[in-house]
Amino acid sequence: MTSTHPLRRQGGAALIVGLIMLVLITLAVTAGFTLSNTNLKSVGNMQNRNEAVAAANRAIEEVAASLLLPGVDGSPSLAMPQRTESRVDINNDGTIDYTVEIAAPTCVRATKSTDTGGGGTAGPGGIGGNSSSSGSGLNALPDQYNSVWDISTTVTDAKTGASTAVRQGVRALLNKAQFEALCS
Repeated sequence: MTSTHPLRRQGGAALIVGLIMLVLITLAVTAGFTLSNTNLKSVGNMQNRNEAVAAANRAIEEVAASLLLPGVDGSPSLAMPQRTESRVDINNDGTIDYTVEIAAPTCVRATKSTDTGGGGTAGPGGIGGNSSSSGSGLNALPDQYNSVWDISTTVTDAKTGASTAVRQGVRALLNKAQFEALCS
């Protein structure tokens, strides 16, 4: 009877060790699930931010394209750019995803275009007025100015209300009348 006595005392130890291992495995699985859920949220936030920046860039491109649109009569626009708002459906599902508020673009600086090739006034694409020897009659091109514009936007997500600010510089070639009206 002495041999059965030690086996009875050790019968509960395996159960306790098994329960401890079960608790440790449960904690490891719970920690892994929490970590993967946090990573998923982080990736979703990055995707939303990238979509907001894409919406801002789209609105900035529209403003930059319309910055110097000609008027009804074909003459260059001399109207100062105004603050605008753009509603963007980024995934083309028919609902507005982002609202982009665009501050009035400001002319940061403008410098007169000069000829770097020696002789004449440089025009768009480096065309020189006095350096032509083909007899084209280009004695001088009209004054042109390289201008730099600052365009600031605030993008608001329609679902969450989260906002992102985006600023971009845009370069535009102005004639003398536009320079005097917009960048003086």
